[in-house]
Amino acid sequence: MKKILALLAVCLGIAAPVWADSAFNPTKPVKIVVPFPPGGGTDAVSRILAEKLSQIWKQQVIVENRAGAQGNIGTAYGAKAPPDGYTIVLAHQGAFTVNPHIYKDLGFDPIKDFIPVTRGTQQPFVLVANPGLNVKDLKEFIALAKTQPGKLSFGSSASGPQLTGEMFKTVTGIDMMHVAYKGAGPGIVDVLAGHINLFVANPTSVAPHIRAGKLVGLVMFGPEGVSVLPDTPTAAQAGFPELGKMPEWYGYAVPAGTPAKIVEQLNKDLTTALKDPAVKSRLDGLGLNASPSTPKEFADQIQRDLTASKDLVAKSGMTAQ
Repeated sequence: MKKILALLAVCLGIAAPVWADSAFNPTKPVKIVVPFPPGGGTDAVSRILAEKLSQIWKQQVIVENRAGAQGNIGTAYGAKAPPDGYTIVLAHQGAFTVNPHIYKDLGFDPIKDFIPVTRGTQQPFVLVANPGLNVKDLKEFIALAKTQPGKLSFGSSASGPQLTGEMFKTVTGIDMMHVAYKGAGPGIVDVLAGHINLFVANPTSVAPHIRAGKLVGLVMFGPEGVSVLPDTPTAAQAGFPELGKMPEWYGYAVPAGTPAKIVEQLNKDLTTALKDPAVKSRLDGLGLNASPSTPKEFADQIQRDLTASKDLVAKSGMTAQ
C-alpha cells in the first residue's frame, strides 16, 4: 500500500512522505560533518568512508569540515541538522566526552542531541618529541623534564589529547606548559620546527614523521598499538599502564529524532564500509584501527567515557583553551 501511495504522489506531482519505518536509501548527496580541519585523523577516516559509502549508495558523499572550539562548532552545527539521515556527524571522543566538562556552553548535548550510529575507529594517542631533546624513550624524557620544571611544552589540537597530556603530567609528576592548536597540522609543524617540545596526536598525524626520523615516538596511550608504529611502546610497555585506559575513538552519530530504521540502515552501511578489506588496509596505513559497533555499544561507550572524563578533568585542573 505504501508503494502505491508513493507512486500516486509522484504521479500527482507532490512529495512522497518519508515513512518512519523506511530504510535509508539516499536520493541526493549525503554530508559527513567533521568538526576539525582537513589533514588530521578525523578528516582522513571520513574521506575514506565517504568514498566507500558513495559506492554503496550510488550517491555523492561530501565531507564538510567545520572546525573550531575543540570540535564544538562543527558538532553543534551537526546537531541542528534535519534528522533525515542526510547529515552524519563525526562523533569525536574529545567533543563528546571531555568538552562537556570544560566548556560552560557547548552548543549541544552529546547525549540528548544525538543518536549514536557506530564507532568508527579506536587507536591510541601518540606522544612525540622533537629530536633536539636528545631523548630516545619515555624514561629519558621524564628524567629530563624533572630537571626543567615548567620549561618544556606539549601541544594538542583537541580536548582528548590535551586531557591525555594532563594525565601524563599527573601520573609522572612532571610539569609542562600546554599549547593549544586549532588542528593537528599546525601543531606538527611547530614540533618539527622545535617551537614546542612535544605533541600529543593520533597516529595519522605523526606516524610518517616518526618513520622518517623527524620525530621520536615516546609512547602510545592505549592498551594496544598500531601496525604502522611497531617500535613505539604502549603505555603498559613503557611502564605506565594507567595511561592506557582511555584510547582515542572516532564514531558517527545523527541528530536526535532520526527514525530508528534510518539509524539501523546507516549502521549496516557504515559497518559494511569499515569491514571492507580495502578500507581497513587504508586505515591501517594511517595508524587507525577500524572498530565498528552496534549503536547501543557506541552509546554505552560515550556514556562511560563521559562519566570517567569528569573525574580526570577535575584531577588535572584542565580548562578550555
